[in-house]
Amino acid sequence: MTPVAITSLILAVVIVWGGLIASALFLRARPEVESYPPGGIDDHREDLGIIEHDT
Repeated sequence: MTPVAITSLILAVVIVWGGLIASALFLRARPEVESYPPGGIDDHREDLGIIEHDT
């Protein structure tokens, strides 16, 4: 392998694994959603009928 290919490989591995580790640490620090947007918890969709599509 050429030095350019090795450098690209190392850069790609650092980006992918670094992102995985960063996201795991973020989820470990903040595992729950603190607040939901309006309509996210109970928006009464069960009150509406079933959507029927013409197929």
